[in-house]
Amino acid sequence: MALFIDAGVHLFLAPGHQDAPPGVISQGILFLLEAAAAVLVGLWVLVRGSRASYAAALVVAFSAFAAVMLYRYVDVPAFGPFPAMYDPVWFFSKTLSAVAEGAGTILAAAGLVRSNRARRGAPDAARHDTVRRDT
Repeated sequence: MALFIDAGVHLFLAPGHQDAPPGVISQGILFLLEAAAAVLVGLWVLVRGSRASYAAALVVAFSAFAAVMLYRYVDVPAFGPFPAMYDPVWFFSKTLSAVAEGAGTILAAAGLVRSNRARRGAPDAARHDTVRRDT
């Protein structure tokens, strides 16, 4: 759910950030890419729930959380084709996105740990569930 909230906020904010000089990727395009990644990975987690899907969710959620926190507190200048995105103000949509991304990071990490434990525990569980019969 956290990735879908993240995607919704980025889709909502993208139209207001489309202006960029030639040769620079607009912040709106980056928001659309983030939204697409969040939706695709969120669907992958829902459909598969695999270790790989949780790992991808962790990468998407954490990278988005790190970016919003970085650009909130640090005035990173434009570099290469990427714009300067410093925005020192918290507002509802930004806060909602940051909370969802932080929660998504924690939930994806928990899902990854849980899937690793289940994978390692599966052979042991299978061994204990079998009944030994002596003939």
